Amino acid sequence: MPTLSEFAKTYTTETTKNISDLKEVDTNLVLEDREGTDKSGNIFKYKVIIVDKVEYRVPSSVIGNLKAILEKKPSMTKFSVARQGKTKDDTKYTVIPLN
Repeated sequence: MPTLSEFAKTYTTETTKNISDLKEVDTNLVLEDREGTDKSGNIFKYKVIIVDKVEYRVPSSVIGNLKAILEKKPSMTKFSVARQGKTKDDTKYTVIPLN
């Protein structure tokens, strides 16, 4: 067993990545529900997809944009997500159809 200091030196916090971190996304990926706790102790819900055993958060604005695109182009199967902004309040997402 490692000592506390050895463990602390290699420790990384668990975080969920963002869908915009992926080069492309398949529309047939399964969407799963998750719960988290914010800094104030409030519970919040969010959606994720899993790619290569890694969870990627899917913001509701991405789902809404994807819905609008699929209504016009139901055959689309691949897309990308561009992210602009750094904080929760200034982040905007753009869904880009790839086929």
